[in-house]
Amino acid sequence: MISSKPPEKGKQFDVIIVTGDFYADHPMCGAAVIARVLDHAGYSVGIIEAPDWRNDSNFTKLGKPRLFFGVTSGAMDSMLDNYTPLLKKRAEDKHKKYVSSKPDRAVLVYTAMIRKNFRGMPVVLGGVEASLRRFAHFDYWSNSIRRSILLDSRADILAYGNAEYQALEIAKRLEKSLPLDGIEGTCVVRNAAPEGFRIMPPFEEVEKDNEKFCKMQVALTNESGLAQKSGDKFIIQYKAHRCTTEELDLVFSLPYSRDIPEKAGYLKGMQFSVVTHRGCIGNCSFCSIALHQGTRIVSRSEKSVMREIETIVKHREFKGYVHDLGGPSANMYGMDCMSNPTCTGNCISCGRLDRSHKKLLALMENARAVKGVKKVFVSSGIRYDIASDCPEYVAAISKNHVSGYLKIAPEHCNAHVLKLMNKYFPGKLERFVSIFQRENKGGSQCIKYYVMTAHPGSSEKENADLAGFVRKTGGNSLIQVFTPTPMSMSTCMYCTGMDPRTGEKLYVPRSFSEKKRQKTEVMHACFEGAKAGGNSSGFEGLQKLPGSGNPA
Repeated sequence: MISSKPPEKGKQFDVIIVTGDFYADHPMCGAAVIARVLDHAGYSVGIIEAPDWRNDSNFTKLGKPRLFFGVTSGAMDSMLDNYTPLLKKRAEDKHKKYVSSKPDRAVLVYTAMIRKNFRGMPVVLGGVEASLRRFAHFDYWSNSIRRSILLDSRADILAYGNAEYQALEIAKRLEKSLPLDGIEGTCVVRNAAPEGFRIMPPFEEVEKDNEKFCKMQVALTNESGLAQKSGDKFIIQYKAHRCTTEELDLVFSLPYSRDIPEKAGYLKGMQFSVVTHRGCIGNCSFCSIALHQGTRIVSRSEKSVMREIETIVKHREFKGYVHDLGGPSANMYGMDCMSNPTCTGNCISCGRLDRSHKKLLALMENARAVKGVKKVFVSSGIRYDIASDCPEYVAAISKNHVSGYLKIAPEHCNAHVLKLMNKYFPGKLERFVSIFQRENKGGSQCIKYYVMTAHPGSSEKENADLAGFVRKTGGNSLIQVFTPTPMSMSTCMYCTGMDPRTGEKLYVPRSFSEKKRQKTEVMHACFEGAKAGGNSSGFEGLQKLPGSGNPA
């Protein structure tokens, strides 16, 4: 049973999940996935959605759970949700309609309310806000190094990444009154570090010493046991659980209604989206996926994906359009490690990586053939560097799976900045665009480029290169300002002014005035490009740009 209403008199839920998002019974709502997995295992689950954190009754209305409270801020870190990259409150933006459903530092606030009303009740943290604050981290919003969220929240355990396995194991152990130590994919606070765990620099040193912060950053991984001392305690991370295709198939086979309540409108454009895999092998420096979902691809079976699409077709609101068929990067489906399930190497540079897209091409073709499906969109971004090795994939996606434009994210064009971003692929962008142009001679589709200003390493010179690139795209660019999010490699660069991998000193645009200036320059270039008129691909002449990281 899953319910947001109080249980019958004399009964109690086994688990109560508190989430900062409005709830929808949908596989792209994290709280719903955990609830469905627990329900499938026979546990009853209560849901407290987007509670008013100033009112105790919002946290007590479902009573006391038998096993534990689960706490998440939702799909986004609450600080990222509530503030722009220039630290303006999104709620005060006159140009965008925004109503926040969560407080700043939602995980801490929700946990405090539970502790206040249910003393001694086990609390489990999950979701991206907890996951990426599990060790000492730079907090952009306070401009300081903060200690682990486990210590600040006084929670019992933290489940990082996609936490279906962890939630179920925690429930089983609490039911049997067993200790919570040793659960894969979790962090706990203990008096000593387990034998064999890698000891990272302590919080007190990381807080004051940039080199120690960089040393910690390089050591961060989901693939092994880590420990960090903070005061007289240790934050202990047990290595991540390696999810299997069978486990992932089970998660997406559960009976989600896919009904989207009006208040959960953030999911409306994804109502009929289908997740094909988890993880990302890209390791972009600014991205949170590597330390959240992990750097290994776990693909669902084709049978599982097809079964989901066939179920979607029967939904009363389905109009024939699958909104998205993809994952963190849509074209990484099927790129699971085929050599060694315990390998910890870099998949994207591995000679054994299957870049043929054969499994994905077959899946896309079969999805298009499902009776009742008019169009299967690929709305997730794709990795153009990998796609450039497979013209057949570029042709298939151009012809059948986009409408108007295809999203790719070169992020920058300057070689120095691209190397810092870990997105330096010489010649790959030109090759991809050339293939795309060949497939779109009539101009029916264009490319939409995602770029980023004010990333560490971007001075006036590098930003001028980016402006030149955007101008050449004919205005087909979307521009964002780099935001330092917890535990990413780029955030370490921003905080320390160093590349943690090499020790190189970096120029870092930190003042709001410079960040605005960099964005404004690129925005003006975008307008100029649009005014001059682009072409069908939205790309022309990148190879002529000085400082290009993608030479022809």
